[in-house]
Amino acid sequence: MSTKDSTQSIMRRKPIDDIEEENKHSGLFKSLGLWQLTAIGVGGIIGVGIFSLAGLVAAGSGDTPGVGPAVLFSFLIAGLASAAAALSYAEFAGMIPRAGSAYTYGYVALGEVIGWFIGWDLLLEYIAIVAVVAIGISGYFDAFLSGIGIHLPTWMTSTADEGKGGIINIPAILVCLLVTWILSRGTKAFGRFELVAVAIKVVLILFIIGLGIFYIDTNNYNPFMPSGFGPVLAGSATVFFAVFGYDAMSTAAEEAKDGKKHMPKAIILSLIVAMLLYVAATLVLTGMQNYKDIDPKAGFASAFTGVGLPIIATIISVFAVLSILTVMLTFLLGVTRVWFSMSRDGLLPGWFAKTDRHGTPQRVTWIAGVASALLAGVFPIKAVADLTNIGILAAFVVVCLSVIIFRYKKPEAPRTFRLPFMPLVPAFGMFASAFLMFQLHWETWLRFFVWLVVGLIIYFGYGRKHSLMNPNSPRHEEAVEMHRSLG
Repeated sequence: MSTKDSTQSIMRRKPIDDIEEENKHSGLFKSLGLWQLTAIGVGGIIGVGIFSLAGLVAAGSGDTPGVGPAVLFSFLIAGLASAAAALSYAEFAGMIPRAGSAYTYGYVALGEVIGWFIGWDLLLEYIAIVAVVAIGISGYFDAFLSGIGIHLPTWMTSTADEGKGGIINIPAILVCLLVTWILSRGTKAFGRFELVAVAIKVVLILFIIGLGIFYIDTNNYNPFMPSGFGPVLAGSATVFFAVFGYDAMSTAAEEAKDGKKHMPKAIILSLIVAMLLYVAATLVLTGMQNYKDIDPKAGFASAFTGVGLPIIATIISVFAVLSILTVMLTFLLGVTRVWFSMSRDGLLPGWFAKTDRHGTPQRVTWIAGVASALLAGVFPIKAVADLTNIGILAAFVVVCLSVIIFRYKKPEAPRTFRLPFMPLVPAFGMFASAFLMFQLHWETWLRFFVWLVVGLIIYFGYGRKHSLMNPNSPRHEEAVEMHRSLG
């Protein structure tokens, strides 16, 4: 094959018409309505941000100075960058309601190899997020048991890299497997669980805000920005972990009852709800307690303890576990649907794309769940956790660029939602996401690059040859027959 032919093969784009036909025979059940989709988005966004990251950025840690009440600005900056990307996701989701999210958008607008890189990137990021959050839940659970006089052996509650004499984190493993089992019961059952769990989460946060207002001391707001604007910007890169989640929700587009109509609304609604709660919560947290005294690991628990309400602090700790559990569910859903979509397209073996009677890709669900359990329970997770932000930010850059290119290349394509101020909004999202990426440590970049190189090897060794878009692929005739029968 000539260099020109090779370049054309890796840059081939998936036609939208093919996607619409595949959606009708995907094997996934369409059972999610607008509010269930919104709940999945809110469930993915709200959790770690309020219960951990807000206190961490406000108080600071190690060589990182605390930003104090200006943590509000860190959330707003991250939220602004995320909003630009969210609008780009909304336009694509209303036009291409398909499992795969950023992977599919990149494949349609920029070409196969770009779609592959984003899909490969998201597989790692989402699994790592599930693992990291599981370790957080394990810590809350261990603290809760200690509070009632039950002390688990150190060897079974921490991994070797933590330096506590641990061997394996069994609670984290069990949480990963529990979440996997919930997801394996089918999208309909998962949607109901997520709706109830997110409702409880929102009520808890409103309760925290409503009660905390009465304990605000305005002196704690002075100085509002004790460390200057530089740490606020760096803090926005940290809290960015807390303002995405709708991207994982968009991977469930094929399981929406009316994806073209409901997906854009659910994406925008979930981010609006999350940002309103974040703004109110950060103001209450830094008003209740001086930023220097906030516990970076459990901000609200320490704040309520500090004002003489230890029982409320215990309640918050218990319900924080449920809140964070919904984050795991959303991102595990995301990784399984991206994997399913890549396998269906032939870039990974089709064996992974099989669904069961629940309309669930059980094989990838359990493989991803077990992988996250291994990461959480056995392997050093700290370095892997740093990859989550850089991976999602890279996906945001691609989606924002894709929506610009596709608007001008396919202006006639039907869109149920058109983002405003094209191309300014997606261009801002692209550059803001890139800026936040450069706030991350060089070691994170190196690990990210290594993962992408591994993906490149797999793509050229398997994916490019077996892609349904490749006329010489063993599965190409199968795809042609399917479209012929559908036509």
